[in-house]
Amino acid sequence: MHNSSKFALYENILRDELRPAMGCTEPIAIAYASSILRHALGEDAVAVDAGFSGNIIKNVKSVIVPMTNGGYGIDTAICAGLLSARPDLYLEVLTALPENASKKIEKIKNSTQINISEISSGCTFELVINGRSPSHSAMVKIVGEHTNVTEVILDENNVTERYTYRSSEEVKQSSLDRSMMSVEDILLFADECDISSVAPLLQRQVELNMAIAEEGLKGDWGASIGKILLSSDNSTPTRARAYAAAGSDARMSGCELPVCIISGSGNQGITASVPVVIYAKDGGYSEEALLRALIVSDLVTVHQKTGIGTLSAYCGAISAGVGAAAGICYLNGGDYRAVAHTIVNAVAILSGTICDGAKPSCAAKIAMAVEAGILGYQMSRSDKQFYGGDGIVTKGVENTIRNVGRLAKDGMSETDREIIKIMLETSSK
Repeated sequence: MHNSSKFALYENILRDELRPAMGCTEPIAIAYASSILRHALGEDAVAVDAGFSGNIIKNVKSVIVPMTNGGYGIDTAICAGLLSARPDLYLEVLTALPENASKKIEKIKNSTQINISEISSGCTFELVINGRSPSHSAMVKIVGEHTNVTEVILDENNVTERYTYRSSEEVKQSSLDRSMMSVEDILLFADECDISSVAPLLQRQVELNMAIAEEGLKGDWGASIGKILLSSDNSTPTRARAYAAAGSDARMSGCELPVCIISGSGNQGITASVPVVIYAKDGGYSEEALLRALIVSDLVTVHQKTGIGTLSAYCGAISAGVGAAAGICYLNGGDYRAVAHTIVNAVAILSGTICDGAKPSCAAKIAMAVEAGILGYQMSRSDKQFYGGDGIVTKGVENTIRNVGRLAKDGMSETDREIIKIMLETSSK
């Protein structure tokens, strides 16, 4: 008999996590905040002072912003948001931009004094944008995650409530206690939940993320990692890696197709879903089997990221690659023991891969993350495993997941600061 409160927890986590977004989520969060600023001012800004935590700067520095004709960087994201002025669209704020947006964005850059600085508050995800127009001044603050607007001030008046846009149910979902998650409960939920209650979320994830993966294989995006992988091998494991990488090829290079994110990341959303879809299609599995396997992949990804945090020096694609492997194992009939061994094996293979910002090379890291996950699964199928005491691996899948969180959040904090220093010292192109 399942625990109804735990089932409600997992369903609400999926509802909170699986959201559509156009473009890399850090520049889009900046554009979202800027759109709030412009909407609050009610007229064009003449000056903007913006401060960001180092991890946001890291993830915006080199990635192309959609709808900007190849524009990249913080100033482009700010100006795109000022032009959109549609904060009600959340992370799809750029869908409101006109066809000639790039010219208008350049005009805003030239007519607006923009100052950018780093915030050193210790929070890994924080942005504060102050703006001044001829008649008003305003401030927007986002903390913790991409759409968590904590403060909006207009002419010294607190108008935050105007820009939350979230229902009481959505607020409840965003404050869920993810520390209560476990692999065993995730599998029970995947086995027994009413699939109709979450099917629309998962079907949208499949539709959006497979569309951008296919676009990545059609067009000349980024470093074409997906195409390179498929050029010599068309096996299911290679196709799983290639399609996931191709989605990132397109996304990191400004593709305007939306993706379904997870853990606040489009790359993680692609990585957690696309390989599972490929295995399900190639194996002739039913849609219901696919959707239940996606539940495992998505929730195992979130479970790992809970201890790591939204942004860190630890590449989130690794967590998603491990999640995908868990989903593939479950799809092929793996029980708790098999899934747990798959997770531990995959974690042991590639943990510690650094995150040095959003950019075309993310596609290659995704390919490697999926490969590590699949190898962990293949080891499990062969009744092989890594054991407690092998590096950061310890007895029990939950204990090993906690070790990864400790490594990423605490152990790699100085690494994160050094990565940001290096990136700020080098040119973006």
